[in-house]
Amino acid sequence: MITEITAAELDPERFVAEQAARIQAAVGGGTAINALSGGVDSSVVTMIGHRALGPRLRTVFVDNGLMREGEPEQVVGMFRRLGVEIEVVDARAEFLAALAGLTDPEQKREAVTQTFYTRVFGRLVRESGARFLLQGTILTDVDETVAGIKRQHNVFEQLGIDPQAAFGYRILEPLVQLRKDAVRTVGRSLGLPESMFARIPFPGPALAARIIGEVTAERLAAVRRATTIVERALGGLGAFQYLAVLHEDRVTGMRDGRRDFGQQIEVRCWDSVDGRRATPTRVPFETLESLAAEILRDVPGVVSVTYNIAAKPPSTIEAV
Repeated sequence: MITEITAAELDPERFVAEQAARIQAAVGGGTAINALSGGVDSSVVTMIGHRALGPRLRTVFVDNGLMREGEPEQVVGMFRRLGVEIEVVDARAEFLAALAGLTDPEQKREAVTQTFYTRVFGRLVRESGARFLLQGTILTDVDETVAGIKRQHNVFEQLGIDPQAAFGYRILEPLVQLRKDAVRTVGRSLGLPESMFARIPFPGPALAARIIGEVTAERLAAVRRATTIVERALGGLGAFQYLAVLHEDRVTGMRDGRRDFGQQIEVRCWDSVDGRRATPTRVPFETLESLAAEILRDVPGVVSVTYNIAAKPPSTIEAV
């Protein structure tokens, strides 16, 4: 049973000091490794880890080909400016190959998990000799996985999976007692820029979690472009999360007076505190109209744009 530390009771400076001390005690004189995705959780863990271990923490950015436009360059540049050296690993081909032909949501999540932990990152850990992995698992990840709502890619021990036996290293989870609002508070105390600690959540399987059906290079390009448009259009609303989802079936549309079977983008925008419950943001209709027009114009093959109005529960924030 994990004891939650709520945002209201959190002392961020004390929390960071305690977690850094625990990391130091676990790792001892050895080395640890972590993967930086650029999300709030992994960014906070990276800063705690470097405060604890300095150069004895090897931080890797795995370019899985599933990220948003320009994200690898932006994230690596930001952390290098903070004095944290990041190693970039190109694994785009491996992830696409692992996802080829898969349409079931859980199979896709498992493919991303296995490709990352067993093959790409697992290989890096074995080569590095590190016996510890720092990971940004938060309490909501555990809750949703254990409840069977959605298998999060970074939850193992709570499902009875021994990472030491499965992958060859021990996982340290400094944030597992926190939810997203508390993690943001810790990020602020660590000196992360607001653009980093206040970022909207982004799923572990990245854009693969926003494609219903098979993940291909072409479909990734479509949802990536739609994501850029959605984030620019809705970024000023103060919402908890906003995203674009690419549907599987082609839908009937019209172009130049003729029938056109094209793709459908679903826009989601959420108000929430910690992600456990969420309600659709009441986005002004004029904003939605403008957003839809831009997607229809700039994302090839899209003929339909919809807006989700189902709350969580029974919906979930991410579609897959």
